[in-house]
Amino acid sequence: MGSTDVNLTDLIGSRICHDLISPVGAITNGLELLEMVGSMQGPEMDLISGSVGNAAAKIRFFRVAFGVASDQPLGRTEVASLLHDVQHSGRLRVHWRLDDAVPRNQVKLVFLALMCCESAMPMGGEATVESNGENWTITGTADRLNTDVDLWKNVATGRFSTKIDAAHVQFALLPHTASMLGRRVATETAATRVVIRF
Repeated sequence: MGSTDVNLTDLIGSRICHDLISPVGAITNGLELLEMVGSMQGPEMDLISGSVGNAAAKIRFFRVAFGVASDQPLGRTEVASLLHDVQHSGRLRVHWRLDDAVPRNQVKLVFLALMCCESAMPMGGEATVESNGENWTITGTADRLNTDVDLWKNVATGRFSTKIDAAHVQFALLPHTASMLGRRVATETAATRVVIRF
């Protein structure tokens, strides 16, 4: 995959997320209005509200993970908000160990790495994100891991022996995006821990 292909992928991701977030937001506003006037209540309303909230959270997360990423800084509060919202509907609890703002393109790498970690945790788990200012370490831990050997062994190079499916696209995008930023991906796997560094 050349740099043009990666750029097109980013642009498509940004476009899809941009076009979806407005109608999902409008649905959220509509549900809030219905709730205020009391015309809809009960478990059905809770189910719809929860589903729309989860969709909006994922779109915002995907917008960073799959969209165009610049070196514009993202502050701790904004990153924490994105992670908090998506954690509410997911299996992975994330501990963000940084206080300073960081470039959006590096947050993009972190989000892709977190998606890799989550894919190995069928029963859920935790991830810690750390950086010394240059290098990043994302550590995922869980009582039970299900790591695809081919994906984790080859994510450093981006060359896989089997075809990547849609559920694991993050494994292909992570090394390509890292390479465009002049970084290399390294991984470690153990019985209850996975580590991604770049």
